[in-house]
Amino acid sequence: MVNHPTRINKYLSDTGICSRREADRLIEQRRVTVNGIVAETGYKVILGDEVKLDNKKISREIDTRIYIAFNKPVGITCTTDTSISGNIIDYINYPKRIFHIGRLDKDSEGLILMTNDGDIVNKILRTSNNHEKEYVVTVNKPLTDEFMQNMSSGVKILNTITKPCTVTKKSKHVFKIILTQGLNRQIRRMCAFLGYNVTKLKRIRIMNIHLGDLPVGKWRYLSVTELDHLNSLLSSSTNTEEASW
Repeated sequence: MVNHPTRINKYLSDTGICSRREADRLIEQRRVTVNGIVAETGYKVILGDEVKLDNKKISREIDTRIYIAFNKPVGITCTTDTSISGNIIDYINYPKRIFHIGRLDKDSEGLILMTNDGDIVNKILRTSNNHEKEYVVTVNKPLTDEFMQNMSSGVKILNTITKPCTVTKKSKHVFKIILTQGLNRQIRRMCAFLGYNVTKLKRIRIMNIHLGDLPVGKWRYLSVTELDHLNSLLSSSTNTEEASW
């Protein structure tokens, strides 16, 4: 580590343990100490400080950055808390510490990105960066023109109106939707507001990364071309905070 103060949440994310948002949660839960003192949000560490998580010493390593595309199955929970049954970390069982970028709820499947790069997480997740995520959604009754119009123009959920988005009908009960927003369980809430229940939800794209024919439950490394394009898309993105995704 270079010899200048580093914010404790960035230090933790650089170890590959978690994202900065998760680091903030760990700090709030008083699970992180620096030189034996419980760390507080905004605390800075320097070279030689002893940082512990749950009383276990951790250190930041200079390591190869890992970027993985994973086809998450239904039933797997996006959490780095390995005490939770069916967590994504144990399921993938990658030999190095990685964490997920954003989330898919337990009942949803499809593309989720995994990494040990804490900086890229913030750039991808921050809502104001307007990065696209594409989903295929199946609902419990036939789609109507009114439903399609309302979904695309905005729906009132969580005390706000959702941003306009692209919605395309694929069949009687199936549509595609492209979001640039990341409200909690957004698609399910939007559909419920309009009187529909989601029976299947699958994410097929995040920005330029496509799920393609990757089998459910399997993962692959991002290609050099994908990473180059992704970095180009992120070049003007801010990374000062994370958004719910």
